[in-house]
Amino acid sequence: MQSPDLVVDALRQLAVNAFPNDDPATIHIRAGALFARLKALNRDANAAARAHKQVTADARQDMDQTHLRLQNLLYEKRHLEREIDKCRQFASVYQDIQMYSIEQFIELSPPEAHTEDVLTNEHQLMLNRLGFELVERQRLDRKVKALAQEKEEILKTSKAQAAIMESVKVQIEALLKTASEIGKKVEELVPVANSPQNTPHPS
Repeated sequence: MQSPDLVVDALRQLAVNAFPNDDPATIHIRAGALFARLKALNRDANAAARAHKQVTADARQDMDQTHLRLQNLLYEKRHLEREIDKCRQFASVYQDIQMYSIEQFIELSPPEAHTEDVLTNEHQLMLNRLGFELVERQRLDRKVKALAQEKEEILKTSKAQAAIMESVKVQIEALLKTASEIGKKVEELVPVANSPQNTPHPS
């Protein structure tokens, strides 16, 4: 590609070195060709400038999008780091639960709950221990409810027996009172039967 400076230099030389005897038409043709070439170069330069500007704009847009993605990734990274810190600081309920010891868990739980793979996996081991605790607590809860129901039945029976005993006590007291009254009447009648008027004289 010819440099614009070369075309400008050629025009300058054409103007400086022109002689009066030179053919004006020839000079005009040469000058016209150089101007046409200069315009073509100017058009090419403008097109190249527009192309470079578009490339720059595209590159800037790509850079902005990349920067935005980077900012989003950094924000997500900070968010995840905060969540991880929260999880590490979180005091789970299971930490306060009175659980079976590992030895008791191995002794009481089903074999599939404490295989070698489970015992070497801390997370799975804790899940299995919690699951076993849940099953045991449900079993114990059912047992407590059964015992409570049995106690309630016993209390009902005891109350019924107490009511019967109270009724019998009242009946006995009533009989004793009646017997006492009868005894008093008998005692009142006995002296009358043994008085002198009723005593027969010997013949």
